[in-house]
Amino acid sequence: MLTVNAYAAVSATAPLVPTTIQRRDLGPHDVLIEVKYAGICHSDIHHVRSEWGEVPYPLVPGHEIAGIVTEIGPAVTRHAVGDRVGVGCMVGSCGECTSCLKGEEQYCLRGNILTYGSVDRDGTITQGGYSTHVVVTEDFVVKIPQTLGLDEAAPLLCAGITTYSPLRHWGAGPGRKVAVVGLGGLGHMAVKLAHAMGAEVTVLSQSLKKIDDGLRLGADAYHATSDPDTFEKLAGTFDLIVNTVSAPLDVSAYLSLLAIDGTMVNVGAPAEPLSVNAFSLILGRRSYAGSAIGGIRETQEMLDFCGEHGLGAEIEVIPASKINDAYERVLASDVRYRFVIDTATLA
Repeated sequence: MLTVNAYAAVSATAPLVPTTIQRRDLGPHDVLIEVKYAGICHSDIHHVRSEWGEVPYPLVPGHEIAGIVTEIGPAVTRHAVGDRVGVGCMVGSCGECTSCLKGEEQYCLRGNILTYGSVDRDGTITQGGYSTHVVVTEDFVVKIPQTLGLDEAAPLLCAGITTYSPLRHWGAGPGRKVAVVGLGGLGHMAVKLAHAMGAEVTVLSQSLKKIDDGLRLGADAYHATSDPDTFEKLAGTFDLIVNTVSAPLDVSAYLSLLAIDGTMVNVGAPAEPLSVNAFSLILGRRSYAGSAIGGIRETQEMLDFCGEHGLGAEIEVIPASKINDAYERVLASDVRYRFVIDTATLA
């Protein structure tokens, strides 16, 4: 067992604190990764504050992990010592159900093993990337292209794949009009990716305060949803809307912006239920859908795509001592656009 430094949540209301945790000895197919950077995702906050269900405290969050392989098990074939690698939201799945066999481990019918807060195969609780090292089976470790810095690549393991997957699935590309709701950690990557795929991209945000950023990141247009004229002006416009916000909104109003056969996809996950007027769907043969992260194969595809197009996340690197401050700033939308922890500050 390896003892490593980490930052953990000890309750739903207390600040995260420095601690030490145990990492398991390497099995035949395991990889030991020295974590260099770990992104802070809004879902980390939801989890540690028990907004999505019971939490096994103490809990080390973090599922946007970038680092270097320092040791491998004797049967590992996919990775070597010195490789630049990443770990996202999953560290295991059954590998046998129809979803897993299709490379869609995120939809494992028996339930995948999350990077933190899940029961691992050995019965222990998984602990995440706000730590100096992590041990992961090789099948759930992906390679980070040399063209991307490890710091800017870390958020791609969640924010990148969470937006890449629906854009690919619903055919974002030339001749398609895509709207991105919200320009935050997820939204800014959705804009970059949709633009690189060749789509016409529009940002829908509460205000115009980030308009310069949106256009710089690749948006063709930017509209304020606080202006009622926006919904009249853009009615029936978009082939695809990707909703990245984790707050309640008027779903039917956004569905009215879809063209016939258009789809609105939720990747943001508000704690509150959202209601839909059936006629908002029926009258335009529209679809309302959800999407999680991608499978491991698609995550690697996303990283390669980002490497080819130079698409790293827009980040602010912080020391571990600033994690609690960063949480408050995320909730206040005071980050452009992803906090990344320099895990060397945990040493």
